[in-house]
Amino acid sequence: MKLSLAISPCPNDTFMFDAMLNGRIDTEGLEFEVVFKDIEELNAGLSAAEGVRPHISKASYAVLPQVADRYCALRSGSALGRGNGPLLVAGDESAATDDCSMRIAVPGMHTTANLLMERLFPHLSDKRAYLFSDIPHIVGRGECDAGVLIHEGRFVYRRYGLFLLADLGVEWERATGLPLPLGVIVADRNLPAEVAGTAERVLRRSIAYAFAHPADSLPFVREHAQELDEGVIRNHIEFFVNDYSLDIGPEGAEAVARLLDMPSATLFRA
Repeated sequence: MKLSLAISPCPNDTFMFDAMLNGRIDTEGLEFEVVFKDIEELNAGLSAAEGVRPHISKASYAVLPQVADRYCALRSGSALGRGNGPLLVAGDESAATDDCSMRIAVPGMHTTANLLMERLFPHLSDKRAYLFSDIPHIVGRGECDAGVLIHEGRFVYRRYGLFLLADLGVEWERATGLPLPLGVIVADRNLPAEVAGTAERVLRRSIAYAFAHPADSLPFVREHAQELDEGVIRNHIEFFVNDYSLDIGPEGAEAVARLLDMPSATLFRA
């Protein structure tokens, strides 16, 4: 059976999916037709009223409540952990988070990064959405006063002369004591249960293979990465792919429920 799959080109996704997309593991008869999109495009594609939606997709945890009638979260494939949150950065070293007039660049209005800004800094309401990889340039040129960096951007902001205002992951952990849920893999609820279950099992097997043979995925990861520096790629994978990616577990599910203020059992595949 062939399934449509939509993921981001970021190293954590390509690292996890490499083995199942490139013939390194048994996919139990499933084939995948993959497209790569920015996270905000992925989120929008799940909630679109028209058009063909993917069978399996990467999404921000923040968008789950809006699409929970159409998609369920898989327990494998999450970007969730500690010390891996989005960073709020500014172009001016004297900038402060109590300045309500700041123009904030965010990587999409439906991203977990934006949801965290709403929770942690609700007074910073002048926000504009940009492609995540453009935000360091936008802030560096002064088109916005500050920006929220995700993916590779959080590792290289100093290259652009930017200054750290807040680590949103640290703020979340300080407030909740829980790991931070960022990204999730979702499956169309119209898929037969056995097919969704097989896809989840294959993904878990793919991630386990990547952990056991990390060098095998590097060509595929580099082919799609925004930043080609191997140190940045390695840091990205180590930050966002971990034991929670294999299985979100009870603590991870509790963190999702806390972030979204709704029971996690209603969101995950039964």
